[in-house]
Amino acid sequence: MSSEHRLKPVANADHLYEVERRARHAERPGFRISELQLSPTQTVPWHYHTKIADTFYVLEGEMRLFLQKPKEEVRLGVGQSYVAVAGRPHLVTNAGTGSLTFLVLQGVGEYDYVPLV
Repeated sequence: MSSEHRLKPVANADHLYEVERRARHAERPGFRISELQLSPTQTVPWHYHTKIADTFYVLEGEMRLFLQKPKEEVRLGVGQSYVAVAGRPHLVTNAGTGSLTFLVLQGVGEYDYVPLV
């Protein structure tokens, strides 16, 4: 995406999108583990992280993950995982008819969330 479509990085993106449930299981400098639950209509919008990777692990439901640089679509089911490396734009959607619950492990490095429009 061109630079004019990027917004400024934020340290906490919780207010930028709605989820059914959000829990932080662990957090320490440079690493954190969160659990998110998305309804069939909710998404984690396009964004990337400057220095950290997102590792997604599906606990319940089916995830559809869209990525850029290069363009890719990944579907994950229960017990499957995928790593979106630092700097790679991604969007998370619920690919099922019920709730999607997944863990996201973030690190190692300073967290930021760079939204794309």
